[in-house]
Amino acid sequence: MEVVPRGSAEDVAALAADTIEAAVRARPATVLGLATGSTPLLTYQELIRRHRAGAGPSYDEVRCFTLDEYVGLPPGHPESYRATIARELTDPLGIPPERVQGPDPDGAGLPTAGERYEAALVAAGGVDVQVLGIGTDGHLAFNEPGSSLASLTRLKTLTEQTRQDNARFFGSVDAVPRHVLTQGLGTILRARHLLLLATGAAKAEAVAAAVEGPLSASCPASVVQLHPHASVLVDPEAATGLARREHYREVYDAKPDWQGL
Repeated sequence: MEVVPRGSAEDVAALAADTIEAAVRARPATVLGLATGSTPLLTYQELIRRHRAGAGPSYDEVRCFTLDEYVGLPPGHPESYRATIARELTDPLGIPPERVQGPDPDGAGLPTAGERYEAALVAAGGVDVQVLGIGTDGHLAFNEPGSSLASLTRLKTLTEQTRQDNARFFGSVDAVPRHVLTQGLGTILRARHLLLLATGAAKAEAVAAAVEGPLSASCPASVVQLHPHASVLVDPEAATGLARREHYREVYDAKPDWQGL
């Protein structure tokens, strides 16, 4: 695991975009794992800006898998994660809907939705770069505190804290669904490169618990400690709880330019 303190949220986004673009250039048929929420937005906007300027790679062969999906929203709801990721990233990059897949929240298929999504991920060859955020309570995707560190894609019930955190997208907490389908922590760990982004003071406690605290189901994001290639990018506010932040900065600054993340 590598923790990379950056000078601003924009610097986090730029480095994350560099990393994603490098993966796509090296392997045009890269499989990207995409998170939603507010934290990745600057990264997605940077990727789109570069693409429109003609400076980005071709996304003609890229496939995408989302981390999770709400259960119970009507088809086409603007806050569904399929609609959100299309609006915020894949449509502007020219990645067609048939190459973007998420867990299927259709009620009739819920009992097997997790198994089917796991099979789709395996059939695609696995995720090359998985973009992640972190919840204020340390949740990863929608794996809330108490989730098994070996869990696979499944139906989960959201905590009241997570519903309150997401209420800004729906207008009120009452409109936020109570259930989701989410990749499990074990599923996320199969990705070849984890790119965890954290910005803002509200994430500082969770970041410190995830990277410097014990490996624990009480902080699901601490599972990144088990991954052989996990990069945790933080802005100054999100890094305030890190006891070793200056060490992390020194290590990153001393890396040779060719090494990347």
